[in-house]
This record gives sequence, C-alpha cells and structure tokens, in this order.
Amino acid sequence: MFLQGYLPSILDGTVLTLQLAGAALAASVALGLIGALFKSARSRLLVALAELYSTVVRGVPDLVWMFLLFFGVQMLINDVCGRLGWNSPEIDPFIAGVLTLGFIFGAYMTETFRGAMLAIPKGQQEAGLAYGMSPLRVFFRITLPQMVRFALPSFSNNWLVLVKSTALVSVIGLNDVMYRADAAKSATQEPFTVYVIVGLLFLAITGVSNLLLVLLEKRYSLGVKGSGL
Repeated sequence: MFLQGYLPSILDGTVLTLQLAGAALAASVALGLIGALFKSARSRLLVALAELYSTVVRGVPDLVWMFLLFFGVQMLINDVCGRLGWNSPEIDPFIAGVLTLGFIFGAYMTETFRGAMLAIPKGQQEAGLAYGMSPLRVFFRITLPQMVRFALPSFSNNWLVLVKSTALVSVIGLNDVMYRADAAKSATQEPFTVYVIVGLLFLAITGVSNLLLVLLEKRYSLGVKGSGL
C-alpha cells in the first residue's frame, strides 16, 4: 500500500492547513487595515504605534514569534491562574496559529494597505468630504474600493507567503499537513516521498491561488487606462 495508507491522513492535514491559512488571512487583513489607518492618522501616537508594530514584527523571524507568542502566552496564563488558584487552560494550537500568523502578516498587510491608500489621489477623499459624506463613508465608498486594485499585487504575495508559513505551526503541535507528514515519514521511512507529496500539495495551493488572484487583478483593472490587462 502506498505510504502504508498515510496519504488520506496527509490530505486531511492539508484541509486543516487551508482552514488555518484562511482564518489567519482574515485576522491579518483586519490588523492591516487598522495599522494602515493608524499610519494615516493625524495623531502622532497612533502613527508611532503602527510604525513600531510594523517594524518590530517584520524584523523578527516568524518561527521566533511562533514560540514567543505560543509558549510565552501559555506561561503568562499559567502564572496568572496559579496566583488566582484557578486551573490553567491549554491554548489550542489552531487558535494560537491563527492569531500568531495573523499578528505577523498584519504587519505586512499594514504596509500593503498604506501604500494602496497613498496611491489614491487625496482630491477624491476631499471631494467626498466636501459633498457632505462622513469620513467613514468616504473610506468605504471611495477609498476602500480603489485600495483593492492598488493593494492586490502585494496582497497576493503576502497570501502566498502566508500559505507557506503555515508549515511552521506544526512545531506547536497542530495536527496539520506537516505534522502528519512527519508521522508518515517516521512510520514509512520514506521521507523523500512524503515531503515531495507535501511540496506538491503546497504547490497546488499556491498555483490555484495565483491563478485566482491574477483573474481578480484583471477584474479590478477593467476600464483602467494603461492597465495592460
């Protein structure tokens, strides 16, 4: 039997990896939008906080953040619960992976969305305000739709890197594709075959993602002079 029947387990792990990547993407987009708005704010404090977040997070390796946030937060919870006499809950690896990857890639999305916002002529936003629209409505009706087109190239790259970075979450015990591949490797003694299959699965995910994102870029570039699409 091929890989002693471990292939279905690896495929199940791939589904979990996709769920992890999708949830982490949602978290990173939310953080990225907040970070971009902070960087564009008039408050120096908000700008400084966003700059600190973006700079520090991007300057530390992803694996280090994975260990710091997972084990560090668990130790903090254990300490607080111990002082209060409570039983310490265990952090779920899936939730920890989503929050950690979301936190990391939120910094990259911050720069992506900020660059997209800067690419939009300020006159359009000023016209919306002059027309009587609230700042929030200007953002959702004028800024955000155009941000999508400007942000898509960098957003696409961030998504592809995020998908590959999900492989790191196996180190904190998540039963994802890499965790199951490691179990299959140990049982079958066929590490090359196992990791070739895992590599092909990631290649399939990124390949399909890239195709869909290219189509999305073309969709948002329709009617744009000089888009070349």
